[in-house]
Amino acid sequence: MNETDKNKEPNNFKMEKVLWLDLEMTGLSPETDVIIEAAAIITDKDFNELEAYQNVIKQERRYLEEMDSWNQKCHRKSGLYDLISQGKSLRSVEQDLLSLLETHFNSEDKVVIAGNCIYQDRNFIRKYMPRLDKKLYYRMLDVTAWKLIAQQKGYNFEKENKHRALDDTRESIKEMLYYLKNIEFKPNGVLPKNS
Repeated sequence: MNETDKNKEPNNFKMEKVLWLDLEMTGLSPETDVIIEAAAIITDKDFNELEAYQNVIKQERRYLEEMDSWNQKCHRKSGLYDLISQGKSLRSVEQDLLSLLETHFNSEDKVVIAGNCIYQDRNFIRKYMPRLDKKLYYRMLDVTAWKLIAQQKGYNFEKENKHRALDDTRESIKEMLYYLKNIEFKPNGVLPKNS
């Protein structure tokens, strides 16, 4: 979508379904690190789970050996490290995710991805899953933005931090629901243009 199309968008865009997504990586830099696990959950607009997907991604051993100590410890503790050698190819996982989208979204639908620090996952998708990236809407639902505001108001969602993609995806949905439960929305509230 180009800038002109973005400017023509109506303000009343509504999500009928949401693609919740989480990736586990060897580190945080898409230039040097790679994806080692991907999970996705399709929910309805009220964040009820409709379908889930998860798979480990096979990567060359050098990527595992080059991980920093935090990632080494984290992925060994979760059990993910030992599964990588039997994982699926990155292209197969990308195709699985595309098939998931085809099941739940029409070609005209704007597919919004959601999750914690979702921009970071989007950076890896942009580099390593370009066909998937082309299907995704430019707007994203980042739970972390809600977290930053909620914490200032004294709300704190305790995370388990299992560092497995499907567990983390479900936890992001729970966290979003927690914030929504604790935020008061006025029915049909519309802010006047000159406010």
